[in-house]
Amino acid sequence: MVPSPLNHGSVSIRPIRVRDWRDLQQLNAINRAWLGPWEATTPIRGMPIDMKTGIRMLLSQMRQGLGVPFVMEDDGVIVGQLNVSQIAHGSLSSAVIGYWVSRASAGRSITPISVALATDYLFRDYGLHRVEICIRPENVASLRVVEKLGFRYEGLRKEYIHIAGRWRDHYSFALLSTEVPEGVLNRYVSGKAPAEAAAIPEADRLPPSASGSALGADG
Repeated sequence: MVPSPLNHGSVSIRPIRVRDWRDLQQLNAINRAWLGPWEATTPIRGMPIDMKTGIRMLLSQMRQGLGVPFVMEDDGVIVGQLNVSQIAHGSLSSAVIGYWVSRASAGRSITPISVALATDYLFRDYGLHRVEICIRPENVASLRVVEKLGFRYEGLRKEYIHIAGRWRDHYSFALLSTEVPEGVLNRYVSGKAPAEAAAIPEADRLPPSASGSALGADG
């Protein structure tokens, strides 16, 4: 199932296309210092995957019903990616969302709107019950996204994903379709998302690093 573009105001998400590889590669290059600390890596050395090959792999997963890869756009210009992965139907009915956005587009509500659009789509059109986002404790800006949308904190995952050459701890956040009958986007734009839902218990808190924050691809 290939979704139509989804939008709110100037912000939109649409399925990625192979021909997007040049724009995404250029955006990655411009934002190398901004995105580098948050990029997923692999503990097993191998051939690096180029942008075009990576997009084709994502599209293959979409054809298998395992994921939905989007680009995020502002006024029709690509500013980042949002990837839905680990889609499971049946008794689990869940998916995981990860995203990255350019430095110039951070802090302009583009990412929370994009995540809200994608989550509403997964609940409404895919019939999923649960959507999860996992974020590194150091990624302060990305933590603000789940706070703004009222994603609920679920726990600390030790050494969960290999990021920037090491196994990294992640905080896990989730939303259930039954928690947002009015829709995630509607709740966000109306200012009714419960920010306290994303509060991290003191026992789970890890000190943020001094490396800064970005909206990284760590989900």
